[in-house]
Amino acid sequence: MMALGGCSDSAPLPAAAPAPTTAPTAVDIPPGMVLIPAGEFTMGSDAPDAQPNERPARRVKVDAFLLDRTEVTNAQFAEFVKATGYVTIAERPVDWEVIRQQVPPGTPKPPDEMLQPGALVFTPPTEPVRLDDVSGWWTWTPGACWRHPEGPGSDIADRMDHPAVQIAFHDAVAYATWAGKRLPTEVEWERAARGGLEGKRFVWGDGPLDATRCNVWQGDFPHRNTADDGFVRTAPVGTYPPNGYGLVDMAGNVWEWCSDEFAPGERAHRGGSYLCNPSYCSSYRPSARRGCTPDTGLGHLGFRCAKDISPQSPRS
Repeated sequence: MMALGGCSDSAPLPAAAPAPTTAPTAVDIPPGMVLIPAGEFTMGSDAPDAQPNERPARRVKVDAFLLDRTEVTNAQFAEFVKATGYVTIAERPVDWEVIRQQVPPGTPKPPDEMLQPGALVFTPPTEPVRLDDVSGWWTWTPGACWRHPEGPGSDIADRMDHPAVQIAFHDAVAYATWAGKRLPTEVEWERAARGGLEGKRFVWGDGPLDATRCNVWQGDFPHRNTADDGFVRTAPVGTYPPNGYGLVDMAGNVWEWCSDEFAPGERAHRGGSYLCNPSYCSSYRPSARRGCTPDTGLGHLGFRCAKDISPQSPRS
């Protein structure tokens, strides 16, 4: 699903990765990570519902790497914050002088109540709305952050095993650095999402959208969510079956930041979210991609980490 201003869906596919080198025969695989083998795969899509930024489908090669099995959870992000004292962008004071440098000259200063720490929250309308205006279901909410994803009055006490959201790109990079990891490239992410399946529409293969395999919107977007799967928003990581590489939630649940620049001033994210629905988008497909400004947090945007492989330590 496309996000609000500051986010876009128009940018060319990233350049192909260099040809892979020979991977070690054995590597150290940290707990919670999966080894994605080196190889060649078809990236992008020329399918009828593919966006221009997914075209053309072409063969690319990638080195072996490690990827988190799940999206980073609230529990994991809380551990990082406790250890470092890190404050996410959505929790920091808003400086109008900084913002003024990023908007067109002459832009009037917003009301003080709008210049408070916060983030964008999905706010479903009560009736059908135009699908070409995302302001119909996104609301700037002071106080919204990873601890309070829907704003004051919401919390994550019963969602510690859900993916952390309202995480800006810079926040994700800070976590990854602390964890001794990094964010995946788009090429790596799509290679991993496909799970070894070649030329398939979904991470589980072809056929119709299967809502038993990913957390997506069920009903009429954006005003009526039947929640037939039991989840109105995020689901606990690993609720749905893994793909061929053993990775979970590579389709739906939350979008995931990648390290690539998507467009000037934006970074890429992949995977779709719990807001994806065939009536509006089909971004749960592995080739789907969007971009967003790196200081933006959203209630359907999280991340998982990658890591370069290291030779296995000799054993005595």
